[in-house]
Parts: sequence; C-alpha cells; structure tokens
Amino acid sequence: MTVTETLNPAAGAEQSAPTSAAEILARARAAAPLLRERSEEIARARRLPEDVVELVRGTGVFRIGMPKDWGGPELTFAEQTEVIEALSYGDSAAGWCAMIGMDTWIYAGYLDETVVKEMLANPDAITAGLIFPVGRAERVPGGYRVNGRWPFGSGVTHADWVVGGCVVHSDGTPEPGPGGAPVNWRLVMARREEFETVDTWHTTGLAGSGSMDYQAIDLFVPEEHSFDFTTPRGSGPLSAPDAFLGNVPGVPLGVARAALDHARELAADRVERATGTPWSESYRVQTVIGQAEMELAAARYAVYGTLDELWQRLESGVEPTPDQQVSSALARVNAFRTARSVVSRLSDLVGTASIYQTSPLDRWLRDLHTMCQHILAQEQIVQSAGAHLLGGTPQAPFPLGLKG
Repeated sequence: MTVTETLNPAAGAEQSAPTSAAEILARARAAAPLLRERSEEIARARRLPEDVVELVRGTGVFRIGMPKDWGGPELTFAEQTEVIEALSYGDSAAGWCAMIGMDTWIYAGYLDETVVKEMLANPDAITAGLIFPVGRAERVPGGYRVNGRWPFGSGVTHADWVVGGCVVHSDGTPEPGPGGAPVNWRLVMARREEFETVDTWHTTGLAGSGSMDYQAIDLFVPEEHSFDFTTPRGSGPLSAPDAFLGNVPGVPLGVARAALDHARELAADRVERATGTPWSESYRVQTVIGQAEMELAAARYAVYGTLDELWQRLESGVEPTPDQQVSSALARVNAFRTARSVVSRLSDLVGTASIYQTSPLDRWLRDLHTMCQHILAQEQIVQSAGAHLLGGTPQAPFPLGLKG
C-alpha cells in the first residue's frame, strides 16, 4: 500500500486518479476549453464556482508537488508550469487559483508526517492564504492564539486549508527569530471554515480568483499545525524554500498564448477596411503577430530553461553562481511583463472590437494588468536581482518574492 492509499483509503480504488506528469498535463489541456466556456461566469461570480473547482481538482493539479516517496507524481518545476499554463490557457482565474492551491504539498514538507496524514487525507486538498507575517500568534499552552487579517487570499473561498503568516509573540512581546532574524515568522494552518472571509475583492482584473481578505479572531492553532521554511523534513528540489515559486509564470504565459491564438483566428476572416487587404496579407498585421510570437517564445524559453537548470542544480546539490540564483526570478518577471505587452498590442491590433466585455481580449488584458501588480512582477524584484549580482542591498526578500 502506498502512502497515498494510507492518506486516502479510497485512493487505491480510484483508477482514474492521475499518477504521472503526462496524464496530469493531458487532463489540464482537456479542461481548458471547458474553463474557457465558463470564463465570463467565473469573473461575474468573483470566485470559482463549486463545479469548476472540482473540474480543476480532477486534473490532478493540486497533487503535483506530492513527493514520490509519498506515492505522488512529484512534477518538476517545468512540468508544474506546463500544467498551470494549460489551465490558464482556458481561464486566467482558474490557472491562478491552481497555482496557489497546489502549495499544499510544499507546505506538507515542513509538517510532521502524522499531521500530514490527518490534515491532507485527500491528496488533492487545496490550500490558500498569504504567508507574509501580517497576523499575530500569541504563544499559549499547546500552540498559538491567532489574530489577524490577511489580504489577497486567492482561492480562499474554495480551499480546504488556509495558511496565514504570523509574528509569534510571548507574553505580548515579539519573539526573535532563528538565526538572528528580528522576529519569529511562523505560518499557521487551519480549516477554511475556521477563518472568516471579508469580501474585498472588487477588481477590474482576475476577478474570478476570489482573492479577498480573510481574518482570524482568537483562533487556537495547535503547535503541530504551524511551521516555518527553515526546517524541511525532506530533501531535494521541492524542499527548497522557494519551491512554491517555480510554476508562477505559467499563468501569464498561458493567458498570452490564448490571446495570441485568438488574434490569429480572427485574422483568418478579417480584411483591412481602408484597402480591403486580407489580414493574412497585411504587412501591419503580419508584423504584429510575428513580433508577438517572437517575444512570447523568448520569454517562454527563458522560463523553462531556467526552471530546468534550477531543478537539475538542486537535485545535484551544486552550489549556484550569483547569476544562477537570480535567473529564474528574472525570467518570471519578464514572463509577466511580456505577456501584458503582447496582449496590449494584440488589443491595439484588433481595435475597438477588443474594448467590449464580450471580447476575451478585454478580460485577458485586465487580468494581466492585475497580475502584474503582484509583488512577483514588481520592479523591486529586478532591483534585488541586480543588487544580489553587484553585492548591494536588495529591497525584496530573498528568495526574490513570495507567493500569496
């Protein structure tokens, strides 16, 4: 009996449960057109409907970080990104929530095995939450008394478990952190229903991600349901402190690919109004499409190339050079920015037809604009990479950025 079957007794009978990277990717690609059909509904609802959550769960995306030692598929960073890219090709919010929700098995790598068996009995359990320490965990017998309000809880409306970063206090005073850190930064995990959601997510883009605030008031969290990123139980690439950042660029890459394919489909039937020239023969249109393909391909290959190199280096235990330490972070930022630039120019190409809400270009551009406001796509990541290379002072935490 595998650990998967131990965690989920029914798993042994579930012949349809995906077990390989190829099968999970195939399911994600098959789900994409179904997600595309629901995109407007998802955006209006400002969250993923329950049946859409189960559709995404059924692809196996939430188990992609489950180690092979536990009976899981243990996808590499590049393989994970392919799955997120495929789902995002269908719907931006679904891809974003999948990217956030698959952190379950990353977090499990910092918890005691008995706790994992209790908390993650379903290998496809979904997590959500912000790991920045904006909450307060007062040390009490057996655990913590937690209070706080966290923003940007992507997927918090459908998650099974929710995490929140906290500063640990003892007798009202912040505890110093390990290794000389100024504070003891710890993550607490509790069931979704133990937190209260605050409906703040009224945005122009990525509306369907349900990234609203959530809060805890005098919530008791047992010590064993908390962790930090300093002491992983296992080893290997998925135990790296920034392992949960690897698949992030799959979202903008998938959205940009969807927009580019959409524009190419439009080009098959359009003509230039002034000249009657078919778009397929228009120098203007050909140049925009060619430029977009060139830039997206370069950004995509940078992402996958650096992720493959990162995985291989972590597997072999080779000490990274400064350039290797920042390469995947810079490729990630570039993916976000390139995707937004590509979709913006495609919207200009299509013209006034792209400004209506019935046009997917309108939604994709708004979604990408919102994504690019995330800390992972901000200028401080680029500055911090440059500072790291030059021996200066980075403004962003290292690893470069945190997901939430």
